[in-house]
Amino acid sequence: MKTFKKSFKINAEPSDVYSAITNPYTIELWSGYPAIMPEKPGSEFSLWEGDITGKNLEFVQDRKIVQEWYFGPREEKSIVTITIVPDHEDSVVTVEQTNIPDDEFSDIVEGWREYYMGAIINFFNPNF
Repeated sequence: MKTFKKSFKINAEPSDVYSAITNPYTIELWSGYPAIMPEKPGSEFSLWEGDITGKNLEFVQDRKIVQEWYFGPREEKSIVTITIVPDHEDSVVTVEQTNIPDDEFSDIVEGWREYYMGAIINFFNPNF
């Protein structure tokens, strides 16, 4: 099992970044897919037509999201903690995901960089 941790600078205020991660309508705008994301601890979520599923554990408005991501039957839970910190007009978003199965690690890292946080960065920084 491995851990992934990386910080991303996003050209948006923390409230906008938080909404991009928790609001299903905003998630659909940057991901291109419908999302199920109830902003309630204990609720289950689904992104990219079920490619990412799990349970929401904690929400701190505009500052933090904690989730359990499902990888099938595992003893160790894969916990994702996303923290959002203001940085002048921008936000620094730190993603930490623990207990990633070794055989899934490279795909998860690519997913965070390209399709999840990368898509959010592009959403707030369109190239016109």
